[in-house]
Amino acid sequence: MIYQLKITLKDLQPPIWRRVQVESNVTLEHLHWVIQISMGWTNSHLHSFTIQEIEYGVPMPEFDFDGVPVHNEKTVILSKIIPSEKFKFSYLYDFGDSWEHEVFIETLLEADPEIDYPVCIQGKRACPPEDCGGVWGYQNFLQVIQDSNHPEHEEMLEWVGGFYDPEDAELDEVNYGLKMIPK
Repeated sequence: MIYQLKITLKDLQPPIWRRVQVESNVTLEHLHWVIQISMGWTNSHLHSFTIQEIEYGVPMPEFDFDGVPVHNEKTVILSKIIPSEKFKFSYLYDFGDSWEHEVFIETLLEADPEIDYPVCIQGKRACPPEDCGGVWGYQNFLQVIQDSNHPEHEEMLEWVGGFYDPEDAELDEVNYGLKMIPK
């Protein structure tokens, strides 16, 4: 069985999202990598899933996250905790910048033997750059790079690697990266 997911970065307009298809028997750890690559993140920060008020991620007993237990994402199979299609849960990336994603199970599909899952079938807009300061910082970043007269314009473009197209979801690169996730 294949889960078709729509992953949307919350609190941004226009929205940034990806539509991906994953096998139902993947772990949450595998789904973490699918989200990272699909959205364009670099796995440089902590993350967690919240599914039916239960927190999943990488347990770190040395840190006390407000006494909330974190269940090990490596041992949790997606189909065992997702009751049905039309189900939503959240994925939080970078506890400082707080990039909250809504993961929506759009539909369940039969696997196509011609497709090498996971696959990103659609998406809109580029992922914000890492460490840009969350939603507010990203909006400021966009204003600066789009205004060639802004005093920080050149510095911001250099920081992001010389070029940034906020409209390009880079689906070819996403799908190439998805093929690199170990099975």
